[in-house]
Amino acid sequence: MKRETPSCPAEKFKTMIGGQALIEGIMMRGPEKQATVVRNPKEGLVEKVEPLKKKSGLLTWPLIRGVVNFSGSMISGVKSLMWSAENSGMEDGEEAVEAEPSKFDQWLEKKLGSEKFMSVVVTISVILGLGFSILLFFLLPMLIGNLFQRLTNCGVVVQHLIEGFFRIVIFLIYMILVSKLKDMKRVFSYHGAEHKTIRCYEAKLPLTVENVRGMTRLHPRCGTSFLFVVMALSIFLFTILSAVLNALIPGLTVLRDQSKILYNLLMMGLKLVVMLPLVVSVSYEINRFVGRHDNAFTRILTAPGMWFQHFTTNEPDDSMIEVAIRALELVLPEQEGADKW
Repeated sequence: MKRETPSCPAEKFKTMIGGQALIEGIMMRGPEKQATVVRNPKEGLVEKVEPLKKKSGLLTWPLIRGVVNFSGSMISGVKSLMWSAENSGMEDGEEAVEAEPSKFDQWLEKKLGSEKFMSVVVTISVILGLGFSILLFFLLPMLIGNLFQRLTNCGVVVQHLIEGFFRIVIFLIYMILVSKLKDMKRVFSYHGAEHKTIRCYEAKLPLTVENVRGMTRLHPRCGTSFLFVVMALSIFLFTILSAVLNALIPGLTVLRDQSKILYNLLMMGLKLVVMLPLVVSVSYEINRFVGRHDNAFTRILTAPGMWFQHFTTNEPDDSMIEVAIRALELVLPEQEGADKW
């Protein structure tokens, strides 16, 4: 039986509603709508609500929906982040000084129109974000693993275990360093407000600042936990799949002996194009499973990610909780319980 404490009552049901911390705000995504709420020093709470298109058919299949939803979340997250930056205002209520758009930006917006121009900006931002993540968390560990293999002449399994170890180390160091940045501390506080508000809603308590304040800032469905699962799962799947490929395709072993550089480039391509989408898909299904169940097994699965949220969430102030409550209220379905997982 789940234990209850006065400061954090047990959840009564599990919701599919999730969110994302922004610049002075929060985006909440429900079954039918997505709401973005930011606090502007002059205008108070600024809101935007958008309907969501319901996915069907092939896009909802297991191991396909993971990549689809992850891609959609990245695009939606970048759009919400840009909107929050535009509408949150300057710190301490100072007037924002708008930078003059470059001639290239002006030309591009004139040719494409403002809507298409924004779409191009979002696309470029997503590509750059993905590229940076792949470079730092996947290609760099691969290079370290390849270097270790060349120096020690170890086997494929050991090489991939070393690679996976450094992938998690780099990820942990990166996130801990980011959490120390002054500007990110407020974002992480909004992250904590998002989690606390969803916890309060799942406990079926009235959405008040006082009730939300008493909830834990950790949540098993957090995006941080999802990324941690991706990193950990990549160790297992990359190691197994690479060993299977080498066993099924003898030519890979020959290529490895004749040209390690070409072999390593080929394996990098296979990992990024074939294996990484599989890792994301399986991680999504795991995150979905633990979001729907609460038992000893799921608590073990979520323990590392929950622990890591101590770095990626901070305790929010009451004004941040108010933003989170409003964002959640805007995406609640008309029919009670329609958002239940």
